[in-house]
Amino acid sequence: MHWSDEGFVLGVRRHGEGSVILEAMTRAHGRHLGLVRGGRSSRHQPLLQPGNSVALNWRARLDEHLGSFQVEGLTLRAARYMPSALALNVLGSVAALARMLPERDPHPAVFEQLVLLAEHMDDADLAPALMVRLELSMLAELGFGLDLERCVATGVTDDLVYVSPRSGRAVSAGAGAPYHRKLLALPPFLRAGFTSGAPDAAQVLAGFAITGHFLLRHVYEPRGVAPPDGRARVVEIVRSRAAGPPTSPTAGGPPPNGQQAG
Repeated sequence: MHWSDEGFVLGVRRHGEGSVILEAMTRAHGRHLGLVRGGRSSRHQPLLQPGNSVALNWRARLDEHLGSFQVEGLTLRAARYMPSALALNVLGSVAALARMLPERDPHPAVFEQLVLLAEHMDDADLAPALMVRLELSMLAELGFGLDLERCVATGVTDDLVYVSPRSGRAVSAGAGAPYHRKLLALPPFLRAGFTSGAPDAAQVLAGFAITGHFLLRHVYEPRGVAPPDGRARVVEIVRSRAAGPPTSPTAGGPPPNGQQAG
């Protein structure tokens, strides 16, 4: 058995004296593991850092075997991430979430979003919003997609400003007004076709409230695991940007309806 593909390094673990088991998200073969012989060598270590994009050649006698990787570097980003707390926490969070996907199950859309996020992971204006969008895609890939394009109550497709925390479906301003304290705020950047540039920090926080609510319900709690610590740190970084300078105590912050309903 043999295939070649592009991979995004999620992590490695030691195996034997000098080898490692590489875990990568690949374009066509999903989350895949393989042995890299000599992976702890000075040649391989810079390539096998989380966040890098690599060219992979996988070989095994049978498809169900672990197999082995030959690795060549494509885009080596890991060194760029090291000074950035934002990048390191985003990377740790999305890698942990990617591990929720079944091994060897192709998810090309997730791969493309992951690589896009990787290019901007240390950009405070873009990385958090891209992370929210990736979390939204992950929910869909895991079978828990949200319907944010049509009001659950009226069927209208405009003026959608809320999300039902029960159904995961959008709610229009008019239909949601009587229940707004129980609904999650829907920021425009989560809707298909959004082209208005980077959302502000308050909108990103509203996005994190939505994805966090449904990830906890459908992904983390059923598996008996907690969300990755890095996710909370990313939210705090965004919240500090939303709060603005100390001289403006009322600036920013998520909309009051962007909080999880009790």
